[in-house]
Amino acid sequence: MPATKKIVSTWQQRGMVFSGESPGKPAVTIDGDTTAGPSPVDTLLIALAGCTGSDVVLILGKKRIDLRALRIDVTGTRRDEEPRRFIAIKLDFIVTAPGATEQAVRHAIDLSLEKYCSVTHSLNPDIPVTYDLVLQA
Repeated sequence: MPATKKIVSTWQQRGMVFSGESPGKPAVTIDGDTTAGPSPVDTLLIALAGCTGSDVVLILGKKRIDLRALRIDVTGTRRDEEPRRFIAIKLDFIVTAPGATEQAVRHAIDLSLEKYCSVTHSLNPDIPVTYDLVLQA
């Protein structure tokens, strides 16, 4: 039987502010006006970065790479017309890992994007997801 995931999203009775949570977990504020929190589409990009970033941290740890810092800048390009969905997403990985090779870090990123990151695989497959890597010692 397939696993299911349930969240609860509750309108906060002001503007387009919603509180979203997995029952029993901390809540996240999402705001369509981007005043009280990130918008729903911004949250999608944050989720993508968090998902692939978590994979990269785990994979580099298994490779015994000394990861000191990881930042992921995400740029999503949207259509001008409705629905204003993403038509391309670019991730810029800024990795500080003394002694790591570019090949090892790219392998971790590729594994995440091609195999493990469920957020990536939940996107429409016609949305290209690309990345660049800046590796710092």
